[in-house]
Amino acid sequence: MKPSKQKKNYRSEIVDSLLPIQKRICVAIPYTGVVRVEWMKARYGQVIPVNWSVAELAQYVDTFSPLHYSVEDARNISVDYVVREGFEWLLFIDHDVVIPPDTFIKINNYMGEGDIPVVSGLYNAKGNPPEPLLFRGRGNSWYRNWKAGDKVWVDGIPMGCTLISGKLLAAMSEASEEYMAGGLRVRRVFHTPQKVRFDSQTGAYSAFGGTEDLWWCDRVIKEKWLHKTGFKKVASKKYPFLVDTSINCGHIDLNGRIY
Repeated sequence: MKPSKQKKNYRSEIVDSLLPIQKRICVAIPYTGVVRVEWMKARYGQVIPVNWSVAELAQYVDTFSPLHYSVEDARNISVDYVVREGFEWLLFIDHDVVIPPDTFIKINNYMGEGDIPVVSGLYNAKGNPPEPLLFRGRGNSWYRNWKAGDKVWVDGIPMGCTLISGKLLAAMSEASEEYMAGGLRVRRVFHTPQKVRFDSQTGAYSAFGGTEDLWWCDRVIKEKWLHKTGFKKVASKKYPFLVDTSINCGHIDLNGRIY
C-alpha cells in the first residue's frame, strides 16, 4: 500500500502489488464518511478480471471541518486526479450504490471494446415507489420502454455506477474553468445548477435547481464532446449514453433499506 502525498482537506490512496500501475481504470468513490456493510461487501467482493490493473481514489470528509465536499466537488476532484495521472477510464461508485459482484467483469468488456465512452449501471431513486434512473428527455419522468437485462440508450444517467472515458474527461477538463474545491484548484467539469430569478412584472421570485449528473449529460450533448473526442458513431445517436440494465445495483440508505 503506497499512500500518495497528502493535501489539505484531501487524501487518497493507491493500492498496488508493487508492480507499475498501468493506469487502465481509476475507481473514484465520493464518501460522506459513513457506508453500510452491504456496500462494503459488494464493493470489495468484486470478481476481478484477469490481468487487471486498478487504482482507487476515495474522497474523505475532513472530520475537523464543518463543511463537507459537495457532490460536484467530489466528482471534479476525481476527474482532476484521473486527468493528471493519465488514466484511460474513470469508474464512479457512489457510497450508497450497491453494485453486483460481476460489475468489474462487465465494465472490463466495455473498456476492451473502447467504442462506448459512457456506460452506466441501473439503480432506482430512493423513494416509494423506487423509480429507475434512466431518462430520455427532461421533465417527462423516467424512460419505460425496456426490460431487465436490456442495453438502453438514453440522454440522462446518474453517476452512482458509471464508467467514463478518460479521453472524454480530459478534453472537457481542458475547456472548463478553474475553481477552488476544499482547498484544491480543480476544473468545473461537473456543476450543480442553482438559480433564482426575479420577475419585475409580477414581483415574484422563481427558483431552479438540478443535479450534477444530468447537467453533465446535457453539457456533453450540447457542446458536442463525443464528436470532438472521436466517438462519432455514438455522437450521432439522439440518446448517446448507455445503461446496461444487467448491472442492476441497489440504492441503500443508512437504515439498510435497498431501493
